Amino acid sequence: MKTVLTTYLPQEGFALLHGMEILAPAPEQQCFTTDELEQLIVDADFLVSTFDYPVSASLLAQASRLKMIANFGSGYNNLPIDYCREHGIMVTNTPEPVIEPTAEHAWALLNTLAHRISELDRRLRMPGYGGIHFGVMQNLGTQLYGKTLGIIGMGNIGQALARRAVAGGMKIIYHNRHRLPSPTETLYNARYVSTEELLQTADVVSLNLPYTPQVHHIINKNTLRMMKPTAMLLNTARGAHVDEQALVEALQQKQIAGAALDVYEHEPEITPALLRLDNVVLSPHIGTGTWEGRVEMGKCVSRNILNYINNNIHLLNSVL
Repeated sequence: MKTVLTTYLPQEGFALLHGMEILAPAPEQQCFTTDELEQLIVDADFLVSTFDYPVSASLLAQASRLKMIANFGSGYNNLPIDYCREHGIMVTNTPEPVIEPTAEHAWALLNTLAHRISELDRRLRMPGYGGIHFGVMQNLGTQLYGKTLGIIGMGNIGQALARRAVAGGMKIIYHNRHRLPSPTETLYNARYVSTEELLQTADVVSLNLPYTPQVHHIINKNTLRMMKPTAMLLNTARGAHVDEQALVEALQQKQIAGAALDVYEHEPEITPALLRLDNVVLSPHIGTGTWEGRVEMGKCVSRNILNYINNNIHLLNSVL
């Protein structure tokens, strides 16, 4: 059977597929071009796509025997799901390996924003230290200990972030489509609230929910007005959750205190004004970006392919 990777990925993650024909771009190339992929996919059984590589229906139409797309990532909005459903192409993802790296990165972003680390680092590198003065009441940040973290989307990643926040002395409130079981709430001493109460109460609003059209721009001009002027927004989920222009206006007008973002509405494009604001911390969609995480994601992809081949359908991380 033939497997095609859209993108160069660590080979260690695919050692489980030894003996199988695997076609991947060279490290220096990084990704196959669309033209190359159209040729390679014609007789491919499995396609391994990465979350940042858009796969079109027209590309899949070139595949004569494609059985499954094993997406390298927890999200799958890079795929034409309706086409896959109509043509009986199974879609899987890699939800488990992304949990800890994403939560770890979210916690790092939050601390960086609260303590103004990236802002002050930039200024210290400027001639004359960028106007920075050392002193007891200079360069003050915000303490997270004792503050309230509001998590919208208390799934695996949201809970992993909550675990870190509880260890850091934060209080947890959350909103989900469905309330968590009582033992889980007790584990984090978490309180279930409405979205409105969360926005009005939280010192930090963290987005950790998957993207669907129903939650497009869940953070917008109206919801930003509900937040406290001292509150911070943290988004390591999907860029389309946030109306970036409304966020820029809220930050400029000091409706909220700051934002830490790993994902963007029109990624890889970033709203230019965000780049000029000191009360914003930005990273280039690296929430899952650790070497260990990439290897584990490759292993998860490999297990999905092997479970399909061995007809262990119940073991698949199946989206469709």
